[in-house]
Amino acid sequence: MVDRYYRRPLPNSGPNPFRCQGFVRNGTIATQGGAPLPIESLPPFLRALLVTDGTVTKALEAYFWEPVVVDTLRQEFIEAAAEIPWIEVDPGDQVMVREALLRGGDSHKHYARAFSVIRSRLIPASFRERLINREIGIGVLIRDSGLESFREVMEVGVEPESASGEQALFRTYRIIIDGQPVILISEIFPLAPYLSV
Repeated sequence: MVDRYYRRPLPNSGPNPFRCQGFVRNGTIATQGGAPLPIESLPPFLRALLVTDGTVTKALEAYFWEPVVVDTLRQEFIEAAAEIPWIEVDPGDQVMVREALLRGGDSHKHYARAFSVIRSRLIPASFRERLINREIGIGVLIRDSGLESFREVMEVGVEPESASGEQALFRTYRIIIDGQPVILISEIFPLAPYLSV
C-alpha cells in the first residue's frame, strides 16, 4: 500500500481546499472514474472526519459512543522503493509502515483502516518505543506524549472499490513535528457504518 505515495508531487494550494477550511460551497471530490461526488451528499459525520485535524479515534468514540480499539495489522521497517515527497523520503530511506484497523470495542464494527509511513528516526525514542510496542493509535500517542505537532490534509477522495464492492472514502494527511513532515497517514472510511447512524 505504500506505493500509493510514491512519486506524488506536493499539491499546490489550489485543488485541495481542505488544507485550510472545512466548508466548500458546491465542493466535490473526484471518484476513480473522474466523476465528481458532491461533498454535501456524504453523511455529515463522515464529512467532518475527512477534514478534521484532531484525533479520529476520540471523535469515533464520542460519535458511536463506544470504545474504539486499534488493531495493528502490519508494522515493519522497510526501505522506500521510490521518493515520497509529501514527507521528504528518498529512495532507500528506512521508514516504518503501519496498517491498523479502528473498530468498535463493543460492536466490533469496522470504522476505519489507517495506513501510515513514518520517518521513525525523526521521532523521540520514547515515542518510537511505544509505537513499536503497538500500545495505542498514532494520534493518541502524539497527544499523550505532548509532542507539538500539526496535521495538514493533503488529499480527500473516493477509495477504489474493493473486491467485495464496499464503498469507501479516504483522506491523506501528514503530521509535522518540529517543523518537519514526519508521518503520512491515509485513513479509509467504509461508507456503510456512517449511513446507518
